[in-house]
Amino acid sequence: MLTRLKVVAPVAVTVALALPAGAALADPTPTQASSTCDPTQTAPLYLNKVPTPKSVLGFDLGEREVTSAESDTLLESIARASDRVVSGTLATTAQGRPLKYAIVGKPANVTKAGLTATELAIKTLRDPLTPSALAKLLAKRTTAVLWVTGNVHGNEESGADAALKTLYDLSDRDDCAARHILDNATVVILPIQNPDGREADNRRNAYGFDMNRDWFARTQPETDGKLELLRKYPPQLYIDAHEQGGTAYFFPPNADPIYHEIAEPAYDWISNLYGQAMIDEFTRRGLPFTNRDVYDLLYMGYGDTVPTTGFNAAGMTYEKGGDSPISARTFEQYLTQWVSLSAAASHKESILTTWHGMYTDALKEGLAGRLEPNQVYNPGNEVISQVPDRPVRHYFLRAGDPAKKAAVESVVRRLQRMDVKVYKLAKQTTVSDYKEYGRPPARATLPKGTYWIPMAQGQKHWIQAMLGEDGYTPFPYFYDVTAWSLPLLANVSGGSSGSVLAPPASPAERVPDVVSPPAPVKRPKVGVLELSATSGTTVESLGWLRHRLDREWKLPYTKLTPADVASGKLAGLDVLLVPAGPAATANTALGEPGRAALKTWVSGGGRYIGWSGGAQLASLAGVSTATFTEPTSDVPGSLFRVQVAKGPLAAGVGSTAWQFYSYDPLMRASDPAQVVASYPAADSADWFVSGFQLGAEELGGTAAALDEPVGRGHAILFAAEPNFRAFTDGTAHLITNALTADLPRPRASGLDNRPATPENPPTTPQNRTTAPQDRTATPQDGTVAPQDGTAAAQNPTSAAAGDPTVTAAAAPDRESAIRVTVNAADKAKVAAALTGFGATWTERPGPGGSLRFVVPNPEGLGLDEHPWAAKLPAALRIAGVTPLAVVLP
Repeated sequence: MLTRLKVVAPVAVTVALALPAGAALADPTPTQASSTCDPTQTAPLYLNKVPTPKSVLGFDLGEREVTSAESDTLLESIARASDRVVSGTLATTAQGRPLKYAIVGKPANVTKAGLTATELAIKTLRDPLTPSALAKLLAKRTTAVLWVTGNVHGNEESGADAALKTLYDLSDRDDCAARHILDNATVVILPIQNPDGREADNRRNAYGFDMNRDWFARTQPETDGKLELLRKYPPQLYIDAHEQGGTAYFFPPNADPIYHEIAEPAYDWISNLYGQAMIDEFTRRGLPFTNRDVYDLLYMGYGDTVPTTGFNAAGMTYEKGGDSPISARTFEQYLTQWVSLSAAASHKESILTTWHGMYTDALKEGLAGRLEPNQVYNPGNEVISQVPDRPVRHYFLRAGDPAKKAAVESVVRRLQRMDVKVYKLAKQTTVSDYKEYGRPPARATLPKGTYWIPMAQGQKHWIQAMLGEDGYTPFPYFYDVTAWSLPLLANVSGGSSGSVLAPPASPAERVPDVVSPPAPVKRPKVGVLELSATSGTTVESLGWLRHRLDREWKLPYTKLTPADVASGKLAGLDVLLVPAGPAATANTALGEPGRAALKTWVSGGGRYIGWSGGAQLASLAGVSTATFTEPTSDVPGSLFRVQVAKGPLAAGVGSTAWQFYSYDPLMRASDPAQVVASYPAADSADWFVSGFQLGAEELGGTAAALDEPVGRGHAILFAAEPNFRAFTDGTAHLITNALTADLPRPRASGLDNRPATPENPPTTPQNRTTAPQDRTATPQDGTVAPQDGTAAAQNPTSAAAGDPTVTAAAAPDRESAIRVTVNAADKAKVAAALTGFGATWTERPGPGGSLRFVVPNPEGLGLDEHPWAAKLPAALRIAGVTPLAVVLP
């Protein structure tokens, strides 16, 4: 555990701080609030120089939710009227809406010169080589940079309405509580992070992306523009205001797991400065709140983890219960924003001094090759895996493969655009302990031109988060994925070393925008089949595909429904892309005419490319003989090395890739020759998993991708998402190849490849032999009937008995189900806890004789949308259950 940073006494030193012409340090006369100036109980005093929200909008904030356009109008009206506010646009959405932001502070601090001075001062504090004397001077004289943002999920509106209230109060109030913030802070306010989603009343943006999962990857313009502004004005506090189910308010302390490289002082701010300030205020007012049990700090895609790990800020997730009226939601969101800003202002000097110290400490840790260890922060929890104690001083990315030039550059670009210093080796360098990703350390010679990323720099924490081969999950509870290593996602060869090295090198040139994998050279006529118009799984899977085709590959396509297939609209297409979604629903929608049309099209030379539910649909529709098996393992979202067979689909990919996997069915080909990519045997040297897994050895030997000849066409299937959230570029390269590669002539297969006719119907689950799923109980065998568990049921369903192979039609709900895996002895306790929520569930076998409860989530609700999922961890703890794994939506 990193101990609290101590500020070293400054030596006598005189430092000249170079500023641009006309610039000056921020107003050097900050004031501290007196003991009589309470942040929330001080009576507001307005100057009435700024138009009120009601005078601009026609209603007061909190009377109803503002629209995106109204928010922009109010923000700009305030900026025009107030000398404390400047405004800007950081990005434009797919539908053409601007992302408007405001910067508010004392008038002298928000002039062009004042903002330049703040930017330079903060950059100097962020430099670990800045002398401590200068850092202390800057901490006294400059303001802290504090961010307030809302509405990253479009249907969680109140954070934006509250941010507008915060902006108005800071622009026009002249009481001691407002002056205290203005004297000590420059506040960046981004009311709406997702205007397209807000207008559609939809969680995701126009391309179906959950942008609170997109932070490190920056695939969407809304995220990318925000991070560029964050680099310009790096925060010490970042507020991300959300809504959740119920009426209570969540604020930190966070739940375990906490990512190991989050600096301890930043976590201390989150829990003990801001978290405690909120606890005190909500307790005084008698407002209901929760903390610790729900929102973790692990995955580097959130609006709290990235500001915390990438900027050493206090990243604060605030969640107000969405069942409250807009007036209550707006007030409580405003309350947490105002209390947080006030707390930061009261500790501004120590915050800035400590902030600089975190970068200094990161440099020292990098020099020593020391990774932060795992720990848990909440009573009763235990660390299940520890960070290896092997030193890590350097990372390397091999750059010699022309086929992977774009992939390597995409990784380097992401590092550079988070202020990581990247170098290129000027000569061949031998490393005695080079640890290739997923391999044991060995001696290696790295050629000239290899990218070198030393850990001895201020961004050491971020480097480890992006380049580490594993996240080393410390605690088995998550509400999102557990693996995100950039080299693995891009399928880039690289590794690390703990040796003391100073190789000859030069700074790498800045990498321009790059598309990886590159667009297909050929331009086939493409159709995209939408399995469901309402499925959240379909929306996200179709979303990244549309993003690839529209924005990156500029490849036209025809969007189809199952009804379109049945009516003959496959004619003229070369390729049909079928994303994830509910296969059984789509199969029903196809009907016999659609299944016959689909098989006839493929048999006649069409190329069917499907993944996840799209792969299972191929089996249901009789296009493929592949079979699917429900997993017993617990893998909430991890990266597995897969072996890639030589052939046209492997071009530019290589002999291995990294497959993202999350509770997907295991896929097996009827002919081993059809397998394009497969999971290695669990006892082989090629077996490696990045991220949490329990019982994943069952994947060994199964197919990750296959190419099955069908008449004169092909069915190319992926068991799981090959381009998860648009950032698993390595396996996405297989899709690029599948679109246009010259595939071998069809081989004989177990599938009847004759065109479908009434006398020769397509092979379907109705005329193909399949194994049963959950079997019906009988009094003789003592098993339980196959109804789902309900609050009124005496016994929930048992797991499948015997052969677990199922057809796609029999596969369980995949719309972000809730999964709880426990020791079998805890069965009754978990059932009672779920019964208390009125839940229905299915019980299935888990790894090692454990038991898994699967709770359907047919609407695909996220954790902050679900009516009770956020309460489940506390209920299990109260019931005395120690889960093996808990996965929330």
